Amino acid sequence: MKLSNFYLLLLIIFICNCSSNINDSRCNFLLNFDIYYEVNLNLPQYSDLNFISNSVYIPDVGNGGIIIVNSGTGFLAWDASDPNHEILPCSILNINGLEATSSCAQQNSYSLITGQSIGTVLNCALKAYRVESNGNVLIISSF
Repeated sequence: MKLSNFYLLLLIIFICNCSSNINDSRCNFLLNFDIYYEVNLNLPQYSDLNFISNSVYIPDVGNGGIIIVNSGTGFLAWDASDPNHEILPCSILNINGLEATSSCAQQNSYSLITGQSIGTVLNCALKAYRVESNGNVLIISSF
């Protein structure tokens, strides 16, 4: 009986220590835009997305444009602005394979598969967007 009370107490402590707020207050550089953008994979400017591990940058959507990636198991979309830096021209990410790097002094790098930082542990991951496939059209939208 004492052992079950011990586990119950551990469970209560665990639940109380879990934060219900998953937003990190330090991740406040990017704005939450409502976006909706369609990508027709039959158009030449998006033809790279028909091949695994390729990505395409689309300007003037979201904070700094969007980056769409063919991961091999589906498509991913990220905001192209560095989430750990204020929005400046240098915070727009440059694509290099499956990585994206800002040109600011810190030169933060991110995986275009996971959205997590590479090399240095940073507070914020890339801002993800929803990708839905409807035939040869990808619909990119905010969550």
